[in-house]
Amino acid sequence: MFLFTAIFTRLTTSSRWPFLVYAATWTAILSVVVAVASFAPEVAFVSAISSSSSFSTACETDGSVRVPLDVPGETLCLPANLFSKSKIDFIVPPVFAAAVVAASACLVRAMCLWDDDETY
Repeated sequence: MFLFTAIFTRLTTSSRWPFLVYAATWTAILSVVVAVASFAPEVAFVSAISSSSSFSTACETDGSVRVPLDVPGETLCLPANLFSKSKIDFIVPPVFAAAVVAASACLVRAMCLWDDDETY
């Protein structure tokens, strides 16, 4: 408990407090942008293959789902049981988001946005 109190006291009395708030704000903004960017294609794909969409009604057989293709006019219908969530679907988006946020933070650091604060 003493360690956390000492760290908190040092952070609040330090002149770096505005920079920590600035970094936390940018980290939060980058995290939200990455979350929206990583889940938008998934939402679009799921809405396209759902059985209630007009896109998937082109399959005549019950229990099949039309898969979007790059070639317009082509139709590919697959059995619906092939489309289910796996355990890796819960791991990949957060790992991808963390990697993008870390890379963004490294880019901001490399661009020296707070260069006047550091002494060499």
